Amino acid sequence: MSTRDRMLDAAAHVMRTRGLARATTKEIAKAAGFSEAALYKHFRDKTDLFLAVLSERTPNALAALLGGLQHRVGQGAVRQTLEVVARAAIDFYCHTFPMAASLFSEPQLLAAHRTALRERNAGPQHVNSALAGYLAAEQDLGRIRPGVDPETAAALLLGACLQHAFLSHFTDQQDDNDSTSRFAASLANTLTDGLI
Repeated sequence: MSTRDRMLDAAAHVMRTRGLARATTKEIAKAAGFSEAALYKHFRDKTDLFLAVLSERTPNALAALLGGLQHRVGQGAVRQTLEVVARAAIDFYCHTFPMAASLFSEPQLLAAHRTALRERNAGPQHVNSALAGYLAAEQDLGRIRPGVDPETAAALLLGACLQHAFLSHFTDQQDDNDSTSRFAASLANTLTDGLI
C-alpha cells in the first residue's frame, strides 16, 4: 500500500471517529505512521484530505451518477432516475454526515473550509445544481410539467435524503439496503407525482 493510501485510510478513520473539526493533520499523520511534514507532501491541507476521503474512501456512486446525469436526459423514466439518485445520495450522506457535522460547531473552521472549497470549485451545492440541471433538461423535453421549479425539486429530493441520513445516525437505527431502497423508491414516486 502506498504512503498516500495509508494516509487516506488514516484520515478516513480519524474523520469518521472524531469528525472533521476535531481531526488534526498531526493526528492523521500519526495514525498513518508518518510525520505531519510527510502528509503535506501529498495533501495541501485538511480540506484536500477531506475531499480525497470523500472521493476515494466513501461510497461515491453519487459523484459518478451526477457527472453522468446529462446522458440520462430523455432516457428511461424520470422517476427511475430520481430513485437511483436518492439511493446514491442516502448512501453518500450516511457515510459523510458523521465527518462533516462537526464543522458546524466551529465557525472559524467552517469559514475556512468554505473558502477552501470555493477555491477548488467544490462543495455540496454542486449536487443540487447537477440534479436541478437534469430536471431542467427533462422539463425542456416536456417530460416534467412547465410550472415546476427544478431547483426546488432537487432540494426537496436531496434534503429528504440528507434528513434520512441524519435521522439514521441520530436515532442510531442504521438502515439496511432494503429499507433504504424502499425509502428511495417512495421518495421518487412522491416527488414525480408532482413533477409529471
